[in-house]
Amino acid sequence: ALVRRAAEDFARATGNDLHDVTPGWGKLGPEIGRGMWSAHLTRIAKFIPQFEARMDPGLVACIRSGDTISMSDYQELRLRKMEYVAAIHAWFQDWDFLITPSVSVAAFPAEQLMPSDWPKHDWDWLSWAEFSYPFNMSWNPAASLPCGFTAAGLPVGMQIVGRRFDDLGVLQASAAFEAARPWADKRPPLDV
Repeated sequence: ALVRRAAEDFARATGNDLHDVTPGWGKLGPEIGRGMWSAHLTRIAKFIPQFEARMDPGLVACIRSGDTISMSDYQELRLRKMEYVAAIHAWFQDWDFLITPSVSVAAFPAEQLMPSDWPKHDWDWLSWAEFSYPFNMSWNPAASLPCGFTAAGLPVGMQIVGRRFDDLGVLQASAAFEAARPWADKRPPLDV
């Protein structure tokens, strides 16, 4: 509800129409994202023996999971990623911006990899950060802006995503939203 109200304010501030949409490419990304993360991080596996005690356990698990990806599987993954990215870019031909929550869950303790009530996984942060990684893969500019607090006083963010290379448009839209909904003076209770 907080992000929906923020999106309505965004539409008014920027002169855009607001539509509820579910992009068709959304469900395809998690497996591709996980595979790309783990495959790319295998290049730092050589540091695990020396630094594992100082490394995040989730990062170590992610690196190790990449060891199971063959070159053939990786090439297939890259092709799927290119198709995924093309679908995102095609979708943005009809839309100026996509508004999403910054993350799909309320804030949780920083020392946790994921919320306590989520299915356990050694390293999968993509499951709760599902709104950001598609645009990391597709090179679309995005900005996360504060849009309120939960009933428990935890921060909630709204993400503005734009067309590829429209960084200026995202920054201008973000500035318009911040002008319509100033937040710099708002603070959560310190006992949260």
